[in-house]
Amino acid sequence: MSSPQHAHAVTGDLAALAERFLDHLAVEQGVAPNTKQAYTRDLRLYLAYLAGEGVGSAAAVSEEHVAAFVAHLRESEYAPQKRYSAATVARVVAAVRGFHRFALREGVVAADAAEQIGTLRLPRALPKALSQAEVRALLAAVPAEGLAAVRDRAMLELLYAAGLRISELTALDVDDVDLDGVTVRCVGKGSKERVVPFGSVARDAVRAYLTAGRPEFVRRGRSSEHALFLNQRGRRLTRQGCWKLLKRYAERASLTRRISPHTLRHSFATHLIEGGADVRVVQELLGHANVSTTQVYMLTSPQRLREIYDRTHPRARVASR
Repeated sequence: MSSPQHAHAVTGDLAALAERFLDHLAVEQGVAPNTKQAYTRDLRLYLAYLAGEGVGSAAAVSEEHVAAFVAHLRESEYAPQKRYSAATVARVVAAVRGFHRFALREGVVAADAAEQIGTLRLPRALPKALSQAEVRALLAAVPAEGLAAVRDRAMLELLYAAGLRISELTALDVDDVDLDGVTVRCVGKGSKERVVPFGSVARDAVRAYLTAGRPEFVRRGRSSEHALFLNQRGRRLTRQGCWKLLKRYAERASLTRRISPHTLRHSFATHLIEGGADVRVVQELLGHANVSTTQVYMLTSPQRLREIYDRTHPRARVASR
């Protein structure tokens, strides 16, 4: 089946309205650059489809057009033998709904053509967290000595201890870490700042890096870079660089499943919940705007449910008669 990315040019006030909507997201709602890019890609699909249907203005879009686009997207292949996932379709629909709500608020249209589409409900998958033993194995895979090892240990310990996003970690400057108060200040999605505590193990690892590792990276780069984590050239370590390092240590630790920096954030939240932390405390630590986002960590496997049930229910171990 054909892709929804038609070759027709996107013209008319739809394109101009889309630009205004994207500017609104960036300027007035303060969405992250990555979020704006995702909305841009999604709306490009939508507007290209409408152009292929001969629709060039917001006023000409009907509920039937929106419904037909969603159905088309579900059935389309973006590459041979590859269809859009349910998560991708849901994300595109969210962008389309936001776009039409914006058009209504701006007085461009008299009715919201996407109002009846609703939101697509996806099955909530369990976060792919590491076990505590796997986290220990991953951290133990970092060599005991070496300039890069001192940095990498500090990086991984802090990533797990504070539950940071990889973008938050790489954006840290030296002044963002308070070793006396054992906290880190970071800026998350929507430019929201939060202060997160971390433990003594991560504190000692970061202190060792600041004392015996980072100064050498700065000397090599001959720069006045304020970034906390530096690469071999004395420049700010990138997200891609962190991912490659994590992948290397996961292989050394013989962790067979795919590991990403976000896996440590999932593990941070899961281990806190399993340890009895209140979900709203975890929400604040993670920087989630809504508690519903955090509540996914309260979902657990059937095996874990059985363990909790057997340990807590008064009649779970009563012998049958």
